[in-house]
Amino acid sequence: MTHSPVSVALIQSPCSEDIESNIENTTNLIRQAAEQGANIIVLQELFAWPYFCREIDDRYFDWAEPVPGPTTRRLEKPAADLQVVIVASLFEKRNPGIYHNTCAVIDADGTYLGKYRKMHIPEDPGFHEKYYFTPGDLGYRTFDTRFGRIGILICWDQWFPEAARITAMMGARLLIYPTAIASLPEEAGETALRYRNAWQTIQRSHGVANGCYVASTNRVGNESQLAFWGHSFISGPFGEILAEGGLDEQIVMSDIDLSSLDRHRTTWPFFRDRRPDSYNAIRSMWLDDENG
Repeated sequence: MTHSPVSVALIQSPCSEDIESNIENTTNLIRQAAEQGANIIVLQELFAWPYFCREIDDRYFDWAEPVPGPTTRRLEKPAADLQVVIVASLFEKRNPGIYHNTCAVIDADGTYLGKYRKMHIPEDPGFHEKYYFTPGDLGYRTFDTRFGRIGILICWDQWFPEAARITAMMGARLLIYPTAIASLPEEAGETALRYRNAWQTIQRSHGVANGCYVASTNRVGNESQLAFWGHSFISGPFGEILAEGGLDEQIVMSDIDLSSLDRHRTTWPFFRDRRPDSYNAIRSMWLDDENG
């Protein structure tokens, strides 16, 4: 069922190696967001942990857990008590040697609806995710929540228009991106601002191209050499910014009108005018002489 309007809240906060403290702080912020009228509450990528992927150290695998598991069970109670949808990014242990960067969705009655496993896994200085995470094998997913159908993608997924397109074609009216993105020391000043603007622009463009809302939440604070820039935001189907955070811990909120998207997609009919018969080349890794 789609309700209108729907209030979306993004929680951005710093994290320490005290996992229990991170969870308690986030739970308190969930309650604050609900008190402010939130219906859908989105937590940042790997919300319960520091961003351990900044280094390669096998001790961090001890932090992983099954999904569903102990943290989803802890979040089911506030979801039910507060009648809110919670989107929570977790470090999933599937089997020894197989771990995922996973997002769980809990409906407003406390029901665990399912999970999405991050499909695109980066490997960059300070972001050693290929060491920790196996690429997702569940495909792109949408979830029918009490407040509408949402699609979940995670951080590095946000740079790939194909992921957003497929998720929107599966019926998502709100694309959600839990994120942990930061600047390295050599990227300070104008360089950091260019990266942040690009990060926001690509996600806003997914909203335009697919006629949907976008909610992207990013952590804040300094962890080792990484300066997480926050600036969580919610944007509309014209790419317009509806709400945006800053560099500090906060709750970023906006109402969105999911019922308006039927008319929007009719008057700006990108789905109608697609030519999937001409897109076979996209299945190639690159177009060169090896492709004939």
